[in-house]
Amino acid sequence: MDDPGIQPDLPPQPLKPLRPQGRPEPGLDVRQPDNPMSTLIPYTNPKALIAYYCGVFSLIPVLGAFLGPAALILGILGLRYVGANPSAKGTGHAIAGIVLGAITWPLNWLLLVGILFGFAAAAFR
Repeated sequence: MDDPGIQPDLPPQPLKPLRPQGRPEPGLDVRQPDNPMSTLIPYTNPKALIAYYCGVFSLIPVLGAFLGPAALILGILGLRYVGANPSAKGTGHAIAGIVLGAITWPLNWLLLVGILFGFAAAAFR
């Protein structure tokens, strides 16, 4: 008679390759994907979040000449990250960074050129 408490020998399971500690498997979101706070602050997509902050601070005159390109580049990288990892949030932050960076970057350089021409015109008076 077979004892119901004893299980038959199972075939050995294949071993999974070891990953360095602290690094999740690619595509695996270790944080809670349905956390409503992740929509407001996309901590799973730091590129989009940094792009947003760079875009907002690029509204400061002259500072936008340098933060605008950073916002533009990081916004594009943030959108690519959302495309590769659908569970990641931050699409809106990435788009805001792209838009603000694309607008403030040329305007701030025009402002800097205008300031330089103004100083040059005042010097030759």
